[in-house]
Amino acid sequence: MTSNKEEIKNKIIYRANYRGTKEMDILMSNFVDSVINELNFEQLKNLDLLVNLSDEDLILVKKKLKIINIDTFILNKFEKF
Repeated sequence: MTSNKEEIKNKIIYRANYRGTKEMDILMSNFVDSVINELNFEQLKNLDLLVNLSDEDLILVKKKLKIINIDTFILNKFEKF
């Protein structure tokens, strides 16, 4: 039986790889791969929120032009990636 943590990790990895635009697929899948194994369950839930944002919102977040209510640890890692 898979744990909730494994289920959310699989969901995040899938979403990061199949976003709709190849460029964002590459960016998000590489970012997710770089952080996913060091996160606790709460941080994974925040990462899930991040990968489910629209491509436009992700670009604005990355450029620090949009503020979203997601764990700062995740956001800082994303902005620096």
